[in-house]
Amino acid sequence: MDLRIGVDVGGTNTDAALLSGKQVLGSVKRPTTGDVSSGISDAIAALIEDCGVSADRIDAVMIGTTHFTNAFVQRRELVPVYAIRLGFPAGRGIPPFSAWPDDLRSAVCGGRTMVAGGFEFDGREIGALDEATIATAVDEAKEMGLTQIAVSCMFSQLNAAHEQRAAELIADIDPKLEVSLSSELGRVGLLERENAAIMNASLRPLAKQITAAFNKALTDLNITAPFFISQNDGTLMSADHMQKYPVLTFAAGPTNSLRGAAWLTGASDAIVVDIGGTTSDIGVLVSNFPRQSSVHVDVGGVRTNFRMPDVLSIGLGGGSVVRKQDDRITVGPDSVGYKLHTEGLIFGGQTLTTSDIAVASGHAEFGDRARVAELSKDLVAGAQAAILAMLEEAIDRMKTASGDVPMILVGGGSVLVDEKPRGVSEMLRPEHAGVANAIGAAIGQVSGEVDRIYAITDDESRKNALSDAENQAVEQAVAAGADRSSIETVNIEAVPLQYLPGGATRVVCRVVGDLAMGE
Repeated sequence: MDLRIGVDVGGTNTDAALLSGKQVLGSVKRPTTGDVSSGISDAIAALIEDCGVSADRIDAVMIGTTHFTNAFVQRRELVPVYAIRLGFPAGRGIPPFSAWPDDLRSAVCGGRTMVAGGFEFDGREIGALDEATIATAVDEAKEMGLTQIAVSCMFSQLNAAHEQRAAELIADIDPKLEVSLSSELGRVGLLERENAAIMNASLRPLAKQITAAFNKALTDLNITAPFFISQNDGTLMSADHMQKYPVLTFAAGPTNSLRGAAWLTGASDAIVVDIGGTTSDIGVLVSNFPRQSSVHVDVGGVRTNFRMPDVLSIGLGGGSVVRKQDDRITVGPDSVGYKLHTEGLIFGGQTLTTSDIAVASGHAEFGDRARVAELSKDLVAGAQAAILAMLEEAIDRMKTASGDVPMILVGGGSVLVDEKPRGVSEMLRPEHAGVANAIGAAIGQVSGEVDRIYAITDDESRKNALSDAENQAVEQAVAAGADRSSIETVNIEAVPLQYLPGGATRVVCRVVGDLAMGE
């Protein structure tokens, strides 16, 4: 019997769920702790005790974490990075770190240089790689005591040869230096891809600490099963892979909720509304996986282009503050968050929240209902209408077609909604909806993705380009922990770039496979 534990670490709660095949054996919620790891230990310990399962029967643990997103947004636990850009003089216009917020630049920028090299859109060299200047830059980084180097190159998603050669040179000078290559992280767009590599490099020491902490948490519970980390595309990667590419965990929480919602309901295409304690995340399922964002994404004020789910967050949660001003009733965006159990009316506090409204209306049963018995019917009805209006507007913004669509309601705050919003054909509220995020982590597969530009001039070059992209995506998935025999191609598309000559075509390929358990 395959037993998997899924864990999702949120800002308020750490959720854990135990799955056996298609069956949810149990789930728990525990407060997220300051060190996070002890919160994970508490949640898993409570889960296996409640389910009566011994630790040695667990086959795998899947963890979704906000560690790295929070570190970047809050400007903490980051290390300085030396950035090397290959493409001088063509790429000298906007140097590395130019558009970064001042406080973040001061924390992460350990130095930068631009070196001759790089490629044209058709794969031809702009110029020979200046290896001597790279060596000088590495020596400078070493003298400054830096351990992380980020390398970017013009059109490296088309030809990564110069980035790979730079990595070899750096390893020859000092094998202890860690290198993040933009061609392994970002998509089309030099500055955004470069930013992704720099961000990744700044987080790699933290990734080692987090891996050690997760290892300790499981060891303390006598769990010897391997653990995996959720990526932001709804799939998993091994702990070793995460240590090398920590930025791939960004936005994994909302993605897990979307995947969990699909698994719990069997719906492959739907709007998913995940209502937490502070915010609601609205995303779209397309063939069981989250719809990916087609625009550049800012993380902590830095523009990036690595894959991210298309998620809209609004200030609606179980702790959102409800106010009546004149004849107008407002909900949020401020929230009492994790203080709901002390500040909400139903718990003896003095703040009117959406949870109080849900209990007063009879939609939910928790806390002390007698404490909200005196709320006026008009106030309760007005707050419910405001909640519904917020969701309707958000759903409308996320829809891409005019017709009604199914909606899956998940999250601990899903009790706030009892009426089907406009634009929704069917409202699904599955069992275990409160821990959909942990379930999404537990069911994760492993993916690989390639986003490159090829010169396609005829049927033969098109066939070769698609085959090359697919092979590269498969190798990425295997490196991340996938069983090669289970890998399937879920999406491959070729989009001609009309603004470039020579048959330049952007090819995106994504593959998914099952975990290679026991390897």
